[in-house]
This record gives sequence, C-alpha cells and structure tokens, in this order.
Amino acid sequence: MKKILLILLLIPSLSFGQTLKETVKKTFKFSTFYAAVNGGSSLSDVNTFSVNTGQLVSGVQQTPFDYSINLGVRKIARFQYENRASTFYNGTENTYSDAANVGKIKGFEFLFEGDLKRVQGKSYVDQHHFLRYVADDWIAKVEYLQDGFADIKFFEASQRYRRNINRKFSINAGAVQRLVNPYGYNPLDEWLLDNGNIHYTYLAIQEGYSVNFSTPEEITYSDPNGNVVATSTEVWENIIIPDVLADYDERKRNELGMKLEYSLVLGFDYYHYTKEFWLHSWGNVMPYHIDTDQPYSYHKYQGGQWFDYNGGLIFGYKFDKQLGVFAEGKYNKYWNRRWHDFSIGINYVIF
Repeated sequence: MKKILLILLLIPSLSFGQTLKETVKKTFKFSTFYAAVNGGSSLSDVNTFSVNTGQLVSGVQQTPFDYSINLGVRKIARFQYENRASTFYNGTENTYSDAANVGKIKGFEFLFEGDLKRVQGKSYVDQHHFLRYVADDWIAKVEYLQDGFADIKFFEASQRYRRNINRKFSINAGAVQRLVNPYGYNPLDEWLLDNGNIHYTYLAIQEGYSVNFSTPEEITYSDPNGNVVATSTEVWENIIIPDVLADYDERKRNELGMKLEYSLVLGFDYYHYTKEFWLHSWGNVMPYHIDTDQPYSYHKYQGGQWFDYNGGLIFGYKFDKQLGVFAEGKYNKYWNRRWHDFSIGINYVIF
C-alpha cells in the first residue's frame, strides 16, 4: 500500500518534470549559444612634441590593441536574403534585420548578447537583449539596449495590435513603456552664472579640490586626496576641470536613477523577396508621451511633446548573374539622441 501511494505521489512530479523538460527543449530548439574573443591592432603609435620652459619635450602616444569579448544566445530565423558569413557566431555579426518589428516566422524569438569592448583605447560595454512574440494580429516585445559607443541605454516593452494589409505589408499600433536615464537633465545648469559661463573652480572646490596661492606667481591645485594635480591655470582649466565636470555630471545623473515613460507607438513592416530583388523595411514613431509630472521627466526639458522614431531598410538588386547593388542600415532617434549604422555598395562577379 505504501509503495502504491509513493508511486501515485511521484506521478505528478514526473509529469511536471517531463512537461518542463519538453517546454525548455522546444523553447531553445534551433537556438545558438556562443562565446568568443576577438582582437586586432588599433591606431599606430604617434610621436608627440611640446615645449616646457623653453625645452623641447618629445614622447610617443600609444593606443592599446582593440578587442571584444562576446557572450550570447540567439534564436532568430534568417530571412531569405540572409546567409551565414561563417560557420560559427563570434558576436561581431551586424544583422540589421534583428531590429525589425516582425521576424521571418511567427512565434517566439530571442536574443541575449553582452559585449565588453575596447576600440582605439576606449573601453565600453554593449548589451542587446530582447524577447519577441509575433502572431497574426498582435506583437509583443521586451528589449534592453546599452550602446556604450553611442552612450544610450534604455529598457523597452511594447504591446501592439497588428493589421495585415496584404502578405507583404502590415501596420501596427499600441503602447510602449520605457525605463530610461533622465535624458535632458543637465546637472551643470545649477552652476551657470548670469553671463552663461560655469563657475567651474568653485564647483571643483565643492567636490573636494583645493587651490593654494603660495605667491602671486605660484599656484597649486590639489585633488580631494591632497595630491597636486596642476601647477598652472592652463593645466587646471584644460586637463583637470573637464574631468571634474564629467565626473560630477555622471554622478548626479546616477543619483536620480531611471525614469518610466509611457508612449503611443505606430509602426509598419514591409517584406518582399525574389532571387533578383528584395526589399525589407520597417519603422516606428512615438508621437505622444504621457506626462506623469515627474520632476526630471523629458517633458520638462523638452517643453511638451516630442517625436521619437526608428527605422530600417535592407535592399538588394541583381541586374544579372554578375552585377548587383545593395543598401542596408538602420536609424534611431530617442530623446534627441541619435545612433545609426549603414552599409551600401556594389558587387561584380567575374566568371
């Protein structure tokens, strides 16, 4: 009897485990996990020259090598015009169609990718994650984007009604919720003088820096730790102050955290493909944003409503077996911050 009861208790657990296993297997079927390290030479060394108290001073400006460390997983069906450039993913692929509202297939697709990069001596982090579900008459998407090179970061969720005009063209409308930094807020505005200049030395003193006038001819500037960072006004204004202002600006923005915005979104998708000609385009516009009366919302700095938009285009045309042209790219403008990339060219094959 005890054995029978034990078996009856285990059956639901086994069934649930099997269902969960099948669900996970179905979800990640055809997905690809990848990790890669890429690198290469950066700018070549540059000789530098300056004059100090009448003496020529020479040096060499070196830029460390470029690299990227990429880690991700993706499950996105390729469109008919897309071919794998290599056997393996290395995280450097630039797939414009990932930004489209509608994928190649209906159903669930996703991308999770994080990149640690250094380009021309500048290090930054890129992240792009999204979950997308496309049905006949609705679209849902959750996305997080951090582009360190363009200095943009936001979280976005959208829910849209989709109307298929025909097999190639569809329009959509719905709501978008975005969690963003307080774009438009400028902490340095608090330090503006009546003439429009910034009292940067007083700001630096408030940040812990100090100025010591030993004699009318000698002056030293020290950081919050007491280390001398400049012995002339020229070095103080041209080298130290820019870093002080940048650090202050970043710290004050981070203290505010991210803000939630609610917007209306209107969009479209168009896809046509033949072996000789293909055109894939999409676009979105956010013409109206709910004013939640937050003290640091973008409404305050914009003075009312504004237009955010993004779009993409992929075009290819083969005149014959030898000659073909192409154009690809995408453009984004959110909170008057713009980032974009494109590729355009011609191919001629010699038989």
